[in-house]
Amino acid sequence: MRFPLAPTVPREQRRSPWQVAAVVAVAAVVLVTAGCSTRRVSGPAPVEDRGMARPADAVVLPGAENAGKPGYYTVKAGDTLYRIALDSGQNWRDLQAWNNLSNANAIEIGQVLRVQPPVPLVAQSAPATGVASTPVNPAGVVSRPLTDTAPVAPAAAPIPAPAPAPAPASAGADELNFVWPAQGTVVSSFDETTNKGVSIAGKIGDAVVAAADGRVVYAGAGLRGYGNLIILKHNNTYLTAYAHNQALLVREDQAVRQGQKIAEMGSSDTDRVKLHFEVRRMGKPVDPIGYLPKR
Repeated sequence: MRFPLAPTVPREQRRSPWQVAAVVAVAAVVLVTAGCSTRRVSGPAPVEDRGMARPADAVVLPGAENAGKPGYYTVKAGDTLYRIALDSGQNWRDLQAWNNLSNANAIEIGQVLRVQPPVPLVAQSAPATGVASTPVNPAGVVSRPLTDTAPVAPAAAPIPAPAPAPAPASAGADELNFVWPAQGTVVSSFDETTNKGVSIAGKIGDAVVAAADGRVVYAGAGLRGYGNLIILKHNNTYLTAYAHNQALLVREDQAVRQGQKIAEMGSSDTDRVKLHFEVRRMGKPVDPIGYLPKR
């Protein structure tokens, strides 16, 4: 039986033994390298120790440490410094100063603002215990300074001084007698939720007068829903607001007298000619009818 003969390789294509050995060596190197590369890929990736991951630093808004404390307010969506001042019974410029605001319009949601005046530091002349100490001699007698002409004999025992009578309370010191700010009829009443004051009807250009002596703490159109608005501060207890005017006749920080014309009635930011009038007691809206004289 004959077997097929292997193809004959031409002499010029035949490899010498050293060439074959070189090819085998190169193949071995390639295999080893591939094996190492495979191990590196299949093995776990090297870990760079960066320490524990920390969340990005949260933005801390001014006054955050005072959140929830009496005399402070946390800004909510839709707030303006002017409205916060009205609701807290303060002058918006005071709020700006107390909170070191360079721009009254630059307040942020979550920012905590002081809305009550800072308490001044009271100089203390007494010791830290709060009890005045009077030198006492060993015999238990209170020592008193002696003059050159009239020496004072020591008393047998100190006589306690009677407690001073409490000063009479100044309740009602801030109460005021208001006058009607306009002559028209009341067309909508106070209800604490949707209407924080009363609306008084009239004609375009009718006089709007100050309900009591006071100072203008706001005159402008920066409070949505109020149109051209004037706010008067009468004392530490009361503010009054006069909204929807056609023209404002006073400026901020101007002192006004009761009955003085401060604006002309209009329909700014509302659907009809009227004066919206509010009384704020410690910043809280109260029914103006209870403070105005009977008609």
